[in-house]
Formats: sequence, C-alpha cells, structure tokens
Amino acid sequence: MKNFTMRLIRLLFGLFLYSLGIVTTINANIGYAPWDVFHVGLANTASITIGMASIATGVVIGIIALLLGEKLGLGTVLNMVLIGVFMDIIISWKVIPKQESLLLGSLMMVGGLFIISLASYFYMGARFGAGPRDSLMVALTKKTGLSVGLCRGALEILAVITGWWLGGKVGIGTVMSAMIIGLCVQTTFTILKFDASKIQHETIDQTFKSLIKPKLN
Repeated sequence: MKNFTMRLIRLLFGLFLYSLGIVTTINANIGYAPWDVFHVGLANTASITIGMASIATGVVIGIIALLLGEKLGLGTVLNMVLIGVFMDIIISWKVIPKQESLLLGSLMMVGGLFIISLASYFYMGARFGAGPRDSLMVALTKKTGLSVGLCRGALEILAVITGWWLGGKVGIGTVMSAMIIGLCVQTTFTILKFDASKIQHETIDQTFKSLIKPKLN
C-alpha cells in the first residue's frame, strides 16, 4: 500500500507539472503546441475553458483507444481529467506572464517543453499507464501496421489543421514544439538516467487486483 501511495503521489505531481509546462508553452504566445492548437480552438469555438477542452478531447480519444483494443490504466484516466483541471487552476493563478516578444517567447517555449519532459519522467515512472493520446497512437500503430512516428505525426497534423480551422494559434512555437520536444525529452531522460522502454505499465484491473490482494490475504 505504501508503494502504491508513493507511485500515486508521483503520478499526480507529474500531471501537475505537465499542466504547468503546457500553460508555459501557451503563454509563450508564439504559436501553440500541436494538440494545444486544437484545445484552444475547441475552447474558443465552444466557449469553454482550455482545461475543459482538454478533458473533453482526452475522454473522446480514450474511448476510441479503448474501442480499438487498448487497455487503459489509472494514469490514463487521471490524465484525461486532471491535466485539464490543473491547467485551469494554473491559468486562474495568473503566475505565468504572457510574452509579447519573439525572443522571450522562444525561451519560454523551450522552458515549457523541458518542464513537460520532466513531468513525463515523473508521470511515466509511476507505471500507471500511458496518456489517452499515446494510447491512441499505439492502437493506430497496431491496426494500420504503420510506424509509431508516422501515426503520431498524422495525429498531430490532424490536431493542428482542425485546431487552426477552429481558431487556434499556429506559429513558430508550433514548429519549435514539433521539432524539439523529442530532444528535450531525450536530454531530460538521459540526465535522470531514465529508460522509458523498460517501464511496465499497469492496466486498471491490474492496479485494482494489487490493492485488494493484500486484504484477501
């Protein structure tokens, strides 16, 4: 039980940090990351908060991934809800200034991507399952036989095009995010000596069984 509690704390901290990173990249104000282009466009169109748009998108994507045969974890479910909730809370605090210059915006964008990378270290290390977007990426890879990179790229291009059509901001930050997020993640994981490929994620039923097993004994 103690191990579960520590993992859950790690997961929650990672999700909060992830939300902080997203808000940082948005307030860089030089163009949103691919999925955030869609979230902001949806939020503006539906007159809801960015967090609510993120939650709605995550739930729909999670359901699609489930229908395509992917098993969801506790982390997947909490990802759907809490990242959006945390985003709205952080935005309401107004502690992250919105940049007006390209230089400061670019620096802020890179900083936000590194925060997201650090968040991924905590979030993935909790071993409670991948996020809904990653689950969909894996499901499409299995169904189509295409590479992971191609499926991820296709999803993000679709998110950008749809988000732009809905009014989301596309700019140099969008390109920066797509091009250097991998480098930021790799650098962060290397420094922390974290090998994501060795992580064995739990599904919800596995997590539930691990919790009730001690009680049964």
